[in-house]
Amino acid sequence: MFSLNDTMRYYLCLAPTCMRKGINGLCGVVHEQMGLDIKNGDVFIFINKERKLMKLLHAEDGGLVMYVKRLEAGRFRLPEYDASSKTYFMEWRDLVMMVEGIVEKPEARLRRLRAERTEYHA
Repeated sequence: MFSLNDTMRYYLCLAPTCMRKGINGLCGVVHEQMGLDIKNGDVFIFINKERKLMKLLHAEDGGLVMYVKRLEAGRFRLPEYDASSKTYFMEWRDLVMMVEGIVEKPEARLRRLRAERTEYHA
């Protein structure tokens, strides 16, 4: 089942990631750059240099799953860096806030393009 939830651990990669990488390339980044194991069930988050494209990599029973989010407007805001873990450790709520562009002050919400809904009449 494709699912992410608040019981999982989330790690944001320290360096901007080349988004041409697929699942195998991102597994290499997790192992070599982050020093972590993809098979632990954690969720690994990768963002490109422009902070407009995000990939999430997660190991589930039976295989690996990759999620992709591309922003049409705005940029992802990064959390505070944790020097002790050499990563940006995040919680579920931090990921949701980053994806949705939510900041602590509601008047400072980051811009995101919303898809226009079209009604079809027969």
